[in-house]
Amino acid sequence: MRFRHRDGSTVRLGYSTTVHPADDLDGVIAGLDGCAALVREELDVPVLDIGLWFASSLADRLANSPTALNKLRRSLTRNQLEVVTLNGIPHDHFTDEVVGTKLFCPDWTEPERLRYTVDLIDVLAELLPADASYGSVSTLSLAWRVPWSKARNKAAREAFDRVEQHLARTESRTGRRIRLAVEPEPGAVLEMIGQAAGWLSRYASPYAGSSRIGLGFDACHLAVQFEEPADAFETLWRAGVDVVKAQLSVAPTLVDPGDLAGRYALNLLGTPKYLRQVREWGGPGVDDVAQAYQLSGHSAWRMHAHLPAHTAPPVPLSATTLGLEDCLNRLVGGGHPLTHHLESEVYSWPRVPRTKQQLAKRIAKELGWIRDRLTALGLQEVH
Repeated sequence: MRFRHRDGSTVRLGYSTTVHPADDLDGVIAGLDGCAALVREELDVPVLDIGLWFASSLADRLANSPTALNKLRRSLTRNQLEVVTLNGIPHDHFTDEVVGTKLFCPDWTEPERLRYTVDLIDVLAELLPADASYGSVSTLSLAWRVPWSKARNKAAREAFDRVEQHLARTESRTGRRIRLAVEPEPGAVLEMIGQAAGWLSRYASPYAGSSRIGLGFDACHLAVQFEEPADAFETLWRAGVDVVKAQLSVAPTLVDPGDLAGRYALNLLGTPKYLRQVREWGGPGVDDVAQAYQLSGHSAWRMHAHLPAHTAPPVPLSATTLGLEDCLNRLVGGGHPLTHHLESEVYSWPRVPRTKQQLAKRIAKELGWIRDRLTALGLQEVH
């Protein structure tokens, strides 16, 4: 969906298809036909933006096979879908029973991460709509926090410098501007906004919105860390770091960790296959909710589970909905938008949808909730 900002620029809103992932081209297209098209119909919009995820083998195929790329492009056109952003964080579709920190592999110290990201940049340059101001590719915040060293940091720097050069060459070759969005996450090398701003300041530009590498702002991750939006955006402004894209969802909060029913409700959210980091207000955190017994329980907990804002989580849990609204206001409510890419990234539903039709209805309701907040901030939907 497109919105006209008061400064005349366009802000685009879509959803991340990581909620129905597939590791091959036929599976991706089936998700577009069987879910994304239904979301567009539910919203009754002429064109819907989506954020795609490609496994590394599929990214390589699309980057090197015009036939495969045209097959995907025809599916997007048939379903009236557009792509301005890709999720380049998961490298592969993991079949392991427990993925855990393997989600961060390969990291930015390994050549496979660079090759994968370059493939995504090349593919997005071909898919990007002609009227899009830029395209964005999300990437992980360097690596999981351990092991880390000066040597690994140097290797990541060198890889990022090469990506920045490739982004410049891509723009010169295609006329399409692609930008990399580094996404802080609890437990990663860059987990707090201040850490990310310090590392990314090297790629800052004196002109707002013109850097090729910037931040991928995730409202759920920010909330899990108990970071205040006002402080976060002030830090980014002082460092000169652009917000390339923003991912929108809320995190579950357990105000009283002594409530056993609340602990049980937390455990039911998300899946043990992936990390469900928990942070305690004013204190430490753990890498998974299964370890939460190590926390003091004297103050509120928040967990890494991307929940929808349009519906409340199971009692006695609450959600960081007010924080998300604050983030939206700061992202696009001012005189100029801080980013032109907004993406709903919800994959933890209080009640798991059983069919693609149910999933499509819930995605549409979430996008509708965000649409209402954007129009309340003065943005005008454009058809």
